Amino acid sequence: MAICSSSSSSSSSSTSSSDSSNSAKAWIIHGIVVGVAVAAAAGAHAYITRFSKFRSRVIGIIPARFASSRFQGKPLVQILGKPMIQRTWERAKLAAMLDHVVVATDDEKIADCCRQFGADVIMTSESCRNGTERCNEALQKLGKKYDIVVNIQGDEPLIEPEIIDGIVKALQATPDAVFSTAVTSLKPEDAHDPNRVKCVVDNRGYAIYFSRGLIPFNKSGKVNSRFPYLLHLGIQSYDAKFLKIYPDLQSTPLQLEEDLEQLKVLENGYKMKVIKVDHEAHGVDTPEDVGKIESLMRERNLA
Repeated sequence: MAICSSSSSSSSSSTSSSDSSNSAKAWIIHGIVVGVAVAAAAGAHAYITRFSKFRSRVIGIIPARFASSRFQGKPLVQILGKPMIQRTWERAKLAAMLDHVVVATDDEKIADCCRQFGADVIMTSESCRNGTERCNEALQKLGKKYDIVVNIQGDEPLIEPEIIDGIVKALQATPDAVFSTAVTSLKPEDAHDPNRVKCVVDNRGYAIYFSRGLIPFNKSGKVNSRFPYLLHLGIQSYDAKFLKIYPDLQSTPLQLEEDLEQLKVLENGYKMKVIKVDHEAHGVDTPEDVGKIESLMRERNLA
């Protein structure tokens, strides 16, 4: 009996020890899981916080010059009673992603006009070869640090604030790109208009090429009504560090042949992110475009 009693006691003790051991293991595993979850959450929070601050300070610059070869004095042309540059500035001010909006010009008439309707103006030199270089000079003169510069074309009086916000977000979300821009569907009647710049992109949304000619161009030489041709919208944004070195990059053969400054970016091996938007492009390239813009604004009650 004593032997039986001893065996039963030993078995009970062994079971109790085993239960205690399993319980301890369970708590250890639970602790590890909780620790990993907490660490993961902390890491994710740190990443999101860091990412949210990436290229966070944004300025919109509207480059404007008086001496345009195709349309002299274009920024000051009246669009239903307001200078076109004012129309563009008012639209840009509605963008949620812009911390500040300025006009960059080399002309006192444009500067005076802009100051009258309340815009901040940065005077730039006449030697700027394009809007990108004018944006860079304005940025340096501002003396305040920004991460992204949005080049807002002054001849797009109907630019949508959502498009401005879209290209900024695209550049913030694409660390390997130094430039972002937008495209929309090309109308068949604009296929062979050299003032309507076309674009092709890869399957990740990076620009491959821009051209004043129709691209892609098929062997029939005709517009394919079933192909989704893309029209480049003039608005573009740059990483501020890249913008600083842009003027020092050598001009490139394709850039000079097409007279398109964005080709200088691609030919020098930099990446450009492209977003597609639903937008009916209405840039003012010639005096004849003014009437078209005004008619459209009346239709949309934008006067």
